[in-house]
Amino acid sequence: MMLRKIIALFFITLPLLAVAQKKNKDAVKAAATITTDDLKKHLYIIASKEMQGRGTPSPGLDKAADYIEAHFKAIGLKAGNNGSYRQQYPLFKDSMISSALKVNGTAYELNTSFQPQASNYTADMRFSEVVFAGYGISDGENRDDYKDLKVAGKLVMIIDGTPSGYKPSQQGFGSPASAFGKINAAMMKGAAGLLIVYNNFPRKAGTTTSNWSMMGYKAFQSPFTFFISPAIAAQITKTETNFLEKAKNGEIASKNYSANVDLSYSKESKTTYASNVIGVVEGSDLKDEYVFVTAHYDHLGMRDTVIYYGADDDGSGTVAVMEMAEAFAKAKEQGKGPRRSIVFMAVSGEEKGLWGSSYYTSNPIFPLDKTTVDLNIDMIGRADASRTTGDSMNYVYVVGDDKISTDLKVISEATNKLYTKMELDYKFNDPKDPNRIYFRSDHYMFAEKGVPIIFYYDGMLKADYHRPTDTPDKIYYPLLQKRAQLVFYTAWEMANRNEMLKRDIKLEVPKGF
Repeated sequence: MMLRKIIALFFITLPLLAVAQKKNKDAVKAAATITTDDLKKHLYIIASKEMQGRGTPSPGLDKAADYIEAHFKAIGLKAGNNGSYRQQYPLFKDSMISSALKVNGTAYELNTSFQPQASNYTADMRFSEVVFAGYGISDGENRDDYKDLKVAGKLVMIIDGTPSGYKPSQQGFGSPASAFGKINAAMMKGAAGLLIVYNNFPRKAGTTTSNWSMMGYKAFQSPFTFFISPAIAAQITKTETNFLEKAKNGEIASKNYSANVDLSYSKESKTTYASNVIGVVEGSDLKDEYVFVTAHYDHLGMRDTVIYYGADDDGSGTVAVMEMAEAFAKAKEQGKGPRRSIVFMAVSGEEKGLWGSSYYTSNPIFPLDKTTVDLNIDMIGRADASRTTGDSMNYVYVVGDDKISTDLKVISEATNKLYTKMELDYKFNDPKDPNRIYFRSDHYMFAEKGVPIIFYYDGMLKADYHRPTDTPDKIYYPLLQKRAQLVFYTAWEMANRNEMLKRDIKLEVPKGF
């Protein structure tokens, strides 16, 4: 029995044995080049007034990318994308030119009686009949307002709101009774067009220009959708008075109504580009395997004339990546380069919805199955004021090291114990944590593809988070340095160990995420 315990203990501690039992002098020498002075110098530029908050896309973001690229070139990093330091991805913006709606030859006025959905495509449609489908709710066995109605290829009309006594199977944005749920139901039923009756007309002009997005091409199109006044609905159904009241009372039959309806929407589309900045320290005998070190260099940009500097979020991570890249490059110059290739990627579009990392992992330059780990850094320059235990000047929140690979946590903790001796705080590591930090930065795009990840984070959820006051003068530079060195040592170990990390844990995603 004792022998079995000894054997079991051996296999449990095997990943730990992969970490050297004494400090690697070359790693220590290289880590020492990550200095508070250099971090501060870079951050006061990245989070400067000239960068205008680095919104995606913006001239300020482009300036920041130029600065990061120039640094990668100066320290001798190899361009990461077939001779270029940039991986560009397209962004799209739509602006409405015009919209019109007629019923039986009567033209209705925009904003006074109708508004088009801003995501409509450019089209002119004419229908000779309209199918009224009540509230337009389709909720499995719970309720189906489309029962016995044939709406494929037709123009459907529904009313806003929720019927009395109905309890949707899901709440919030995804509720079958929400506008999104109703539009989705009409799409699933095959409707070509959709009219949704609202009682708040006339209304102010809606936004006619969309935000930039990556959704220039879609796997499917929603129905051609317009929001209309009760007066238009009354004209279609030939209801003399109180259309909405009668509809809610079930006095308007769900059936086809003869009416000639003209719908028109015209828009123009613009395309621009944002980029991830990628530099590589090429490995030696394992150069076709990769360690990724990532941080997003974008922030919120400007709102009117107010600059959101984003010094901690995520200027701190960006300059840490820049300094780590330089440390590895200098080590290689001295003949102490890594076995695996190390890819340093400054990512854009994180604040808009993980755009840059999503694009990269969908269009990888280096094989994801040969990417042993992504070490992602998003905010490591401040301290969490709500943290009441431990040393607030010697900790970092660690997220994700116990997911996907059983190797990772053991190696991470052993590396920290050997070199930096920081407090590794797992407060945000539970995917069910209400902050859902695990899903909110670029590492998650790698995790989705099966790449083991560690996310390093300081916990600044309040104070200056996403405010103009997130400025470089508030950064704790010695703490930023120590955290950057922790990530450096971890990357050093990942780049030089004999085996890639095992991928032996299924990623669990909470229901409803």
